[in-house]
Amino acid sequence: MRTERTAHQLADIIDLIGGGTPKTSIPEYWDGEIPWLSVKDFNNDDRYVYSTEKSITQTGFNNSSSKMLAHDDIIISARGTVGELAMIPFPMAFNQSCYGIRGKKGAILQTYLYYLLKDSIRLLENQTHGSVFDTITRNAFANIKVNLPMIHEQQTVADTLTALDDKIAANKRINHRLEQMAQAIWSERFGGLEPNGKLGEVIEIFDSKRVPLSGSQREKMDKTYPYYGAAALMDYVDDYLFDGIYLLLGEDGSVIDDSGFPVLQYVWGKFWVNNHAHILQGRNGFTVESLYVLLSQTGVASIITGAVQPKINQANLKALEVVIPSRNEMVQFNDTVDSLFVQIRNHHDENLRLAALRDTLLPRLMSGELSVADAGVKR
Repeated sequence: MRTERTAHQLADIIDLIGGGTPKTSIPEYWDGEIPWLSVKDFNNDDRYVYSTEKSITQTGFNNSSSKMLAHDDIIISARGTVGELAMIPFPMAFNQSCYGIRGKKGAILQTYLYYLLKDSIRLLENQTHGSVFDTITRNAFANIKVNLPMIHEQQTVADTLTALDDKIAANKRINHRLEQMAQAIWSERFGGLEPNGKLGEVIEIFDSKRVPLSGSQREKMDKTYPYYGAAALMDYVDDYLFDGIYLLLGEDGSVIDDSGFPVLQYVWGKFWVNNHAHILQGRNGFTVESLYVLLSQTGVASIITGAVQPKINQANLKALEVVIPSRNEMVQFNDTVDSLFVQIRNHHDENLRLAALRDTLLPRLMSGELSVADAGVKR
């Protein structure tokens, strides 16, 4: 049942705030107390951005065109990788590749605006310009018409969608703590030991089953099964190569993090992998989970080859020196942490269902096609 709504140009109900960058050649402007947000800080569809890679000093802020965003202001990437969206949990500065967005008081609630923008991303993306980088200009916001319900209905819709996002965020926090527990247990039991074996003794490699798919091939496929690359989920495809629990380790490209540890993906279910990640399982007392914990704490800088394109080849991976506890110790460790990873998988799978529900409800609630009462989401 549709409710009464008022038509507006998007630009008329928001304030757009520009960002800026202090001069990188002046050290006194950087590494200060003010978080400085850029596109790379957006994180996996999370509603809030809690941390930034870089920070600036008050002097740097004062000598740049950057502005300060406040609690619950919205940030959108507008150049290069366009359309990434998040809210701000506490004051942050930001660069010129983004816009800060603040709803006009009395016209629209900030959280409702976040979901309205989320529903309008494709419209904004369709209006990008630029010969080198795609860019969302200020005019793009003037070209989008929206129909707003009354404030009380905005609140009800926002509460419904945030309930789903809050549950997703809570599950992610729990999973982070569960993984920290598993890592701490390994460190406590085996952290003081010197490497006493080669990784090849405790892994099985399934790289021969990998099949890369081009972007044009994937475009023609139904989006059913995850398609993984070296460092992340890249797409979804209509078939799968693997069914089970595996560990993916970046083979080339993104193979090492800033701390010197390998880029890992703990995956399960039915999925496809391209040829840029090694596909591993444990053996000789190691499960996928214990292999994941071991490699999360094992530096790999010494086995990387390639000056331009970093690479970890199979031979070097097998030769990596690691700590291999006794079989009895591994049985005890596995018994201790297996239940933690069962919870991690369950929470992750629940999040996929919640995100799918949110994404189904979003356009229908925004358009007024569906009411919150009809949606049946418990808040």
